[in-house]
Amino acid sequence: QVQLVESGGGLVQPGGSLRLSCAASGSIFSISATGWYRQAPGKQRELVADMSGTGVFYATSVKGRFTISRDNAKTTVYLQMNSLKPEDTAVYYCNYRGATEYWGQGTQVTVSS
Repeated sequence: QVQLVESGGGLVQPGGSLRLSCAASGSIFSISATGWYRQAPGKQRELVADMSGTGVFYATSVKGRFTISRDNAKTTVYLQMNSLKPEDTAVYYCNYRGATEYWGQGTQVTVSS
């Protein structure tokens, strides 16, 4: 089992920045990939950024603005979000994958003036 706790969400003005964190505990040795998803009201959950053995992936909508990173032990995953836009407003979820997939509880990001 892996437990995930996100933090760092909040209200930010357009053009601002936020850094999300995801703290992991439990059987992290079983994890091979980590990522961030988001879900806006009335929309499906979508992949934002992902790190795995095959490399780093960013959704087209965030490429150049968001950066995913993690420590070597995979105990913490970050999502640095710059130049935020109102359309980035969503609940952001941390995702860890191995033989089993794990999700955090989500953290709200609201971009509004």
